[in-house]
Amino acid sequence: MLAYRKGDVSAFECLYARHKDELFSFIYRSGGHGAAIEEVAQEAWEAVVRSATRYVPSASFRTWLYQIARQRLADYWRRRDNRHALLSDQDIPEAADSSAEPAAEHDNFSAIEARVMRAIGTLPLEQRDALLLKEQGFSLAEIADITGDGQETVKSRLRYARAQLREQLGDEL
Repeated sequence: MLAYRKGDVSAFECLYARHKDELFSFIYRSGGHGAAIEEVAQEAWEAVVRSATRYVPSASFRTWLYQIARQRLADYWRRRDNRHALLSDQDIPEAADSSAEPAAEHDNFSAIEARVMRAIGTLPLEQRDALLLKEQGFSLAEIADITGDGQETVKSRLRYARAQLREQLGDEL
């Protein structure tokens, strides 16, 4: 990011290539769907470009990027007056019918993934963010930096999120 700040456009291309898929995944799992995912991702990357001259490496670039993405996601829901809107049933594939022909392993995985995503979608926003950021490989300290919360708060949110998921999903988790 420091190289991009100095005008090296190829440095931005490198950052984008390195982080775009994970960021897209985070936005998707945070409840985005369809055009919303692309809109929020685009806004996050535009904010990175606009903020390049003011970038100060107080945290890793990845942590800073996710702070921006999380803010853009919150802005998106606020604009739609739908802060806690989650994936609707039509946005997540239906679970495979167990009475139908034996499904391929991929179909079974997709059905389980759909149930897990629905369950994650029911979590309170703060718990969902903490869980998804942890899934992206962030440490407790990094999640605390991204969310602006204390590490103990993050730890509690993760514990509650996991307990709720275990309750909803039982043995599938």
